[in-house]
Order: sequence, then structure tokens, then C-alpha cells
Amino acid sequence: MSKSNLKGRRVAVLATDGFEHSELTEPKRLLEKAGAEVTVIAPGDSAQIKGWTGGDWAGSVKVDLALGKATAGDFDALLLPGGVINPDKLRLKPEAIDFIRAFGDAGKPVAAICHGPWTLIDAGLVMGRKVTSWPSLRQDLENAGAQWHDREVVADGQLITSRKPGDIPAFAHALIEKLAA
Repeated sequence: MSKSNLKGRRVAVLATDGFEHSELTEPKRLLEKAGAEVTVIAPGDSAQIKGWTGGDWAGSVKVDLALGKATAGDFDALLLPGGVINPDKLRLKPEAIDFIRAFGDAGKPVAAICHGPWTLIDAGLVMGRKVTSWPSLRQDLENAGAQWHDREVVADGQLITSRKPGDIPAFAHALIEKLAA
């Protein structure tokens, strides 16, 4: 993938404390390598958010923009990393769910990995859609009307989902391809 393929493309990453470290940092790195501008967005006014890995806190990531100042119209796609804590916190923030829903309503790519699809349920984006996720979310997604598949990446229209950190290369590639199209 040449660096220029995503030149001019802007990707929002919505996360908060407790995101799965690799599920934010590695897709961000791969998107930037492909030429995209990636903006980390978080609720509140924190300068950084703390990651999680292997059952403990991991490194922090700089927040580029507060959620209250973010507009879906300024971005071409949305990336939702997992981790159990991160999406569970985001689900309780109406402004986060509204932000996610705005991408879906606009037909823009929304890519969610691991526990990230939890937020897609609250945003009303999974009814009748094919998805995947961390296995423990299967019942939640099916109860919300999704068709769950145990695959590395599931793409259904603008929705791209993956299961776990091991799926990151395929997950990032699917988002890059969608943005380059």
C-alpha cells in the first residue's frame, strides 16, 4: 500500500481509558503509514488516555481532540478499538453514541474490533448486519439483530469488524482498502 493512497483521508479514533493498547496504536500506525491523518478523540478534556493490555494498564496515547469539539463531518471514517473497559465506558456517554451514529447515518466506514462493537449496538448500527467481535459479545450482538460470524474480519457495507488483537493486520487492511476505494 503506497503512502499516497490515503493522502487527504481523515480517520477519527474514538476511545477512552481502558482501550486495548494494540487495537488503537497498531491500526493508527498502519493508517498513518498508508497516508491517512488519524485523530484520537476522547470524552472530557484529558490530554492522554491510558491503554490496557494483558490484564494491566499499558502505555498512554495523546488525545488530539475532545469529543465535545469533534464533528463526524470532519472525518472520512471512524475506528473503535476494543478492550473491555473502553467501550463499556463509551456506551454510557450519549455524546459518544451520537458521534458513532453520525458516521453510520452518513454512510462512512465504521471499523470496530474486539469489544468495540458493543458501542455499535447502542448506536443502532447492527440490526440485520453481518459482524464479528470478541466471542463474549456474540449474544449481545445477536440479541440486537446482528448476524455474528467467527471470522478475522467481517465487512458489511460500511461496517468493518474484527475479533481480537491477532486480527489487527487484516482489520487495518480492510479499513485501508475501504478508504482507498
